[in-house]
Amino acid sequence: MITGTSTDVGKTVVTAALAVTLVDRGVDVAVCKPAQTGVGPDGPGDLATVTALAGALPTHECVRFADPLAPETAARHAGTPQADRGTMGDQIAGFVAAHQMTLVEGSGGLLVRLAPEHTILDVAAALAADVLVVVDPALGALNHAELTVRAIRSAGLRPAGLVLGSWPGTPDLAMRCNREDLPRLTGVPVVGVLPAGAGGRSRAEFTETAPGWFDPGWIESLTPTTPMPSPQSVPAPPSVPAHQGVHP
Repeated sequence: MITGTSTDVGKTVVTAALAVTLVDRGVDVAVCKPAQTGVGPDGPGDLATVTALAGALPTHECVRFADPLAPETAARHAGTPQADRGTMGDQIAGFVAAHQMTLVEGSGGLLVRLAPEHTILDVAAALAADVLVVVDPALGALNHAELTVRAIRSAGLRPAGLVLGSWPGTPDLAMRCNREDLPRLTGVPVVGVLPAGAGGRSRAEFTETAPGWFDPGWIESLTPTTPMPSPQSVPAPPSVPAHQGVHP
């Protein structure tokens, strides 16, 4: 699971960069978005951004709401059904089963609600997924990151690492201090740093440079050591468009 300390911290670009890095190592990677908001029925959502940067990948979006709000609020505001926990879980599980590794990109932060009693953290818990946290390095990062990591651990899940979602060419004092203090205060290492504007690069430049943004040892720890199962041994996914080993 890839989550953020808030919205607009770089989760989608981090997802694309991680996908590129793993594909470069021969991993069968898929990307799942449980809930997309702020995009109309035919508009390009976050998964379109991922594939524009990373190239063709298997992707699956479970639900979509047009208003740029939290999914639960967007559904209520539009008078449409909210995300059904069971149906969403079945979709994601079916998608996950067909791939070596699935990157599940959340919406906003961990406690964003898909339905009144269903959060992004609940999705991660149902998948028993490690959780990668994308952090805005600016002032406030320490509090936001500590709260997010505590929520992950309180759910019995493992924080997979921290990624600074947009690192400027000239970071200010708060950013430089935060980069040093985040591992000490959260107990979670910074495993990636994306340069500001990374999402605006061409696909060729993005795919060439993205592997250099992550700690090589951490990437090595993510790389599956077993081959893909044969198609006959993989359970059939659900009939809805859908996207294993959920990581982070």
